[in-house]
Amino acid sequence: MEPSQPDPGAAPVNVFRQPLLRLLAVNLAIGATAAALLLGGLIALNPDRLRDLILADRSPATALGLLLFGFLITFGSVAMGTAIMAIGRGDDDARGRTDTVELPLAAAKVNVERRL
Repeated sequence: MEPSQPDPGAAPVNVFRQPLLRLLAVNLAIGATAAALLLGGLIALNPDRLRDLILADRSPATALGLLLFGFLITFGSVAMGTAIMAIGRGDDDARGRTDTVELPLAAAKVNVERRL
């Protein structure tokens, strides 16, 4: 058997056992939840008569679907991107601690001349 061919007797790989894919899936779900909440809030609050405009259309499901799709792409991407960028941050950074040395403050002497 050649090494490039998969082993027919091997167990299928569960993609959610991969930590990166699991991280992305969880954050995509968070972004999708935020998108659905935003769409529900927009429909409930009816800003600038948006709900009335959508429901007056011949196919309001298409408008709602496109709006939801745009929100899903936006909020899902933001949540996943934030998770990827936060991977390198250690536990100390999450509590607000940094690696910089804090020096005690000392009063500085300043010469002041008074001119009239």
